[in-house]
Amino acid sequence: MTTQCLERITTKYIDVEDRIQLSGQTGSLTPVVIWLTQRLLQRLIPVVLKDLERQRQGALGEVLQGFAQQAARAGTVPQAPVQFNERSPAWLARKVDVTPSKTTLQLVFHGAEGQTAVLALAVDPLRQWLNILYDVCFKAQWPLDVWPAWIRESVMPASLQPVLLH
Repeated sequence: MTTQCLERITTKYIDVEDRIQLSGQTGSLTPVVIWLTQRLLQRLIPVVLKDLERQRQGALGEVLQGFAQQAARAGTVPQAPVQFNERSPAWLARKVDVTPSKTTLQLVFHGAEGQTAVLALAVDPLRQWLNILYDVCFKAQWPLDVWPAWIRESVMPASLQPVLLH
């Protein structure tokens, strides 16, 4: 099996599966669907958060982490979702290797039958993906105790969200 590098991803909760569907576009334009369980995410999120704090060399306290998270949320630009079909490879992630570097965090998703997919995220896209993951976990009604206050508080209350007029 070859390793696929994910260049663009769509993350959403699928109620019927009670799992998160990570659909990714690869360089060869072949979409792949990776299923993430609650159990896997409960283990992955603290590792990713720890690295995010390391990348900032501990200089950011919780308040500044919260500001950075809010800025990432505000800077998220909506994009069309990654499109896939019934012929797209789909598999359950059994483990994720996390490899930090100075500028990115690399996540390598592994399936039971040797499938692998790599997602490398710089700090701002990583923060944006964490916001999306938090929103998806909230929608799924999964426990949120793994999330630090500075991420939970970066969510804009419904009363402050802009109203769209048509």
